[in-house]
Amino acid sequence: MAKSERLARPVSITGRSTRSIGEVITFLRDEFPELSVSKIRFLETQGLIDPQRSQSGYREFTDDDLRRIQYVLREQRDHFLPLKVIKAKLQAWEAGTKSGPAAESGPPADIYFAEPTEALSASELASACGLDPGVIGDLINLGILLPRTSSRGTWIFDEVDRSVGHAAARLLDRGLDIRHLRSIKLGADREYDVLIQLAGPLLRHNNPESRQRATDILADTAHAASQLQEGVLKGRLRAQLRP
Repeated sequence: MAKSERLARPVSITGRSTRSIGEVITFLRDEFPELSVSKIRFLETQGLIDPQRSQSGYREFTDDDLRRIQYVLREQRDHFLPLKVIKAKLQAWEAGTKSGPAAESGPPADIYFAEPTEALSASELASACGLDPGVIGDLINLGILLPRTSSRGTWIFDEVDRSVGHAAARLLDRGLDIRHLRSIKLGADREYDVLIQLAGPLLRHNNPESRQRATDILADTAHAASQLQEGVLKGRLRAQLRP
């Protein structure tokens, strides 16, 4: 397969060998309404495109340049890839090499964010996790437990809350106290902020396709972030335990 066919679906420029920068913007405006002259010039400074120059010094864009621009913009918009990653993929294709194995994916979003199947009261959750009922209230006040509220104003807990409760009980049994759990929770808050920022552009679009794409991205990145955090922590603790 030719390089241009791998980068993006071919565009049609009938009867024209090159286009000016303004004509490129006009051609791509329907798909990328925010595309500007400065954006295209920036892609050039980053080495992602290399348009030829006319005798007068004006940029002249070929079909292949257009395909490259489309590819870069789609990777940014649809996959949130940084330009250095996109550039590396382009260079790998140009060299005739693969860009490496695809990254593993986490569980499907419909499984990761599955609707709860359990409905536990505060006393039932405390009993299931071996926690004092007062600790349940403390965990709620800290935002560690996030119960729903029933129509009667009582708390309802699900299997995610039960998992959190079990983890909290293990940490408390080992000698930590509530303030230590708060420190761990702050780390989760920071991860939440980063991931919401990542999916923010999609969440701002009020249409099912964008919401679904955001859901898929959040499920995968949340799973990857938990793996990263556990791996970093395990590595540091293992180093500490070495003689």
